[in-house]
Amino acid sequence: MKITIIGAGAMGGATAEGILKSGILDTPSQLCVADAMPQALEHFKSQGVRTTTSNTEAVREADIVMVVVKPWITETVISQIRDSLDYSTQQLIVIAAGITADNIASWLKKDTMPATLPFYLVIPNIAIAVLNSMTFIVPVGASAEQTAAISGLFNKMGRSIVTEERLLAAGTTLASCGIAYAMRYIRASVEGGVELGFKAKDAETIVEQTVKGAVELLQATQAHPESMIDQVTTPGGVTIKGLNEMEHAGFTSAVIRGLKAGMGKS
Repeated sequence: MKITIIGAGAMGGATAEGILKSGILDTPSQLCVADAMPQALEHFKSQGVRTTTSNTEAVREADIVMVVVKPWITETVISQIRDSLDYSTQQLIVIAAGITADNIASWLKKDTMPATLPFYLVIPNIAIAVLNSMTFIVPVGASAEQTAAISGLFNKMGRSIVTEERLLAAGTTLASCGIAYAMRYIRASVEGGVELGFKAKDAETIVEQTVKGAVELLQATQAHPESMIDQVTTPGGVTIKGLNEMEHAGFTSAVIRGLKAGMGKS
């Protein structure tokens, strides 16, 4: 399998890192990364990845083409590569918030071909670089077998869910923006740890391991978070006092309002 990534920015670079670490490819040379800025490619070139500043060159011979650029230049990139894509053999993945399936279908239209190639709207998060992304996949014109293969690819780099396009914006704020929200909680807890007397680096280690433990406990037990909270809280204990104080300050409401604001809702 050969994969091309167009765009070596934060998300494109993270995706390339994840692919290299995942073992999906037999050799790094099966990955091609394209970017207009040669300096953005140096890191990948040093790892044996094929690199180029030509988008049209990058898509040749690829089985899967990933367009991972800013939303406002996605149309330009797809228009550039459209005539170089082989609609009978290739699949296209577009990672760009706010781009619709109708947008992509219209940009892919060729006068000589009424049909288009299978494509996917995909939203991962930057934890894909360390094989821990939560990725949302919306297939368009793809068979069940093709979709399963794409899901399998992203499952090697975390977890994925095949969903409807109408839920993609919600998935973006919950998981892609959500990773920033989780880090803000970690940062706040670290600051609290410093106020409690720990050195900043020690507080960071404590909080990171605690959050990791909470996630792995939920995944291992498949328990509801509230049932696990019940196991930690004791009558009149410090945990319930801390939780209630956070709720008095609007903790749950603030999280929900933040998620809704990420979707432009009040």
